[in-house]
Amino acid sequence: MRSRRLKLLAPLLAFAVVAAACGDDDDDEATSDTAAEDDTETTDAPDEPEATDPPAEAGGEILVTGPERDESEAGALQQVLGEWGDANGFEVTYIGDADWEANINTQVQGGNPPDLSVFPQPGKLADFAREGFVVPLNDEAVAASNANWPESWNAFGIVDGVQYGVPAKADLKSLVWYQPSAFEANGYEVPTTFDEFTALVETMAAAGGPKPLCVGIESGQATGWTYTDWVEDMVLRQHGPDVYDQWVNHDIPFNDPRIVETMQTVVDLWTEDNVFASSGTIAATAFQDNGQPLVDGDCFMHRQASFYSAFIPEGTAFADGSEGAVDVFYFPDINGDKPVLGAGVLVAAFNERPEVHELAAHMSSAEFAEARQIAQAGLKGGGTALSGYLSANPSVDPSVFQPLEQSFLEILASAEIVRFDASDLMPADVGAGTFWTQGTSLVNGDVTAQEAADAIEASWPT
Repeated sequence: MRSRRLKLLAPLLAFAVVAAACGDDDDDEATSDTAAEDDTETTDAPDEPEATDPPAEAGGEILVTGPERDESEAGALQQVLGEWGDANGFEVTYIGDADWEANINTQVQGGNPPDLSVFPQPGKLADFAREGFVVPLNDEAVAASNANWPESWNAFGIVDGVQYGVPAKADLKSLVWYQPSAFEANGYEVPTTFDEFTALVETMAAAGGPKPLCVGIESGQATGWTYTDWVEDMVLRQHGPDVYDQWVNHDIPFNDPRIVETMQTVVDLWTEDNVFASSGTIAATAFQDNGQPLVDGDCFMHRQASFYSAFIPEGTAFADGSEGAVDVFYFPDINGDKPVLGAGVLVAAFNERPEVHELAAHMSSAEFAEARQIAQAGLKGGGTALSGYLSANPSVDPSVFQPLEQSFLEILASAEIVRFDASDLMPADVGAGTFWTQGTSLVNGDVTAQEAADAIEASWPT
């Protein structure tokens, strides 16, 4: 068990490379993980709460919001957070919101924020911290977070030398979901290079049966993020981690020819012959609506993150060799360097109430992670069901995860190149704004890749 836990620390050091690379000397730059260094300027940050904050008193309500709203995700969060509240004398409510990105802005600008919120984008958290919308974590929460998660993950919650967020979830994105039995029945083999992947797509399309890919990018106010994930995975594959880091940090412009090339590569794959979109078009098809057609045999493959198991139809078998079982393979690379794209969430507080910070600290703990994993898997049907949840807390007992989920952890553990989701690290105006909207316009054919990249570059905060 100990050796297994130690192995999980290794790949996460790669995230620290991005954290260090994305720092910026300009305090006005809305970068994602500024402040991996101790000597970063902190004069513009809100004052930290005194270490003598009084202990939390029982009674009262704590409201937590976030973008996780699937029945199993939101249900598990409510269950686990509610149990903490019951044990500590508070009523804790979690509200999952499909339009969280837009509504959290409205709430804070209207002076009515939640107590805690779950941020999928370190860049947005950094923006909120610099604008004074979220408060620094108190000393106890900082200590708990640093004890529970590796330094490389905690770095993403640090802004200008002050910690505002605690990590509470990890995702592995460089995966392709498929049915081995469908491959076998059609004589297809799992591709191990990107050339083999594109050749397989062409072969599947020419056969005239199920489409090679299921794709959908609709996600309310966040429509387009699925496209950005594909672009990020492909930047790593086509141009490598150094260009990826320069792109994230804006050391090269967003409309650099290499980025434009990658944006075009993705839409070239997403042709009508290649893609099944259950709602008729890619932009109108909800990202979560691709699990059913994959199981039904409308498509052969779906590139999506580890959390996507939460959207595979209940009762589906996973990686057990049975007819119709769903498995994954690594999204093939180009240069043999096997890069991995990852992501996660950070929890931040909007006020200094001690109990709010106590709950944030709890959400970084192995106890929380194990309880959420068990609850979410149970809401997915129990047994061998996958939860769609992962944690990079090295103290979490891996035995609470199913074998396929443990393989996700192994992919992270064996990867030499790991990078955090680029759009999540970029300033929110870009990563949770124009990259999504212009990407959607490009997918719809309303703009060219060059025009989309030019518009995104023009939106980058100065």
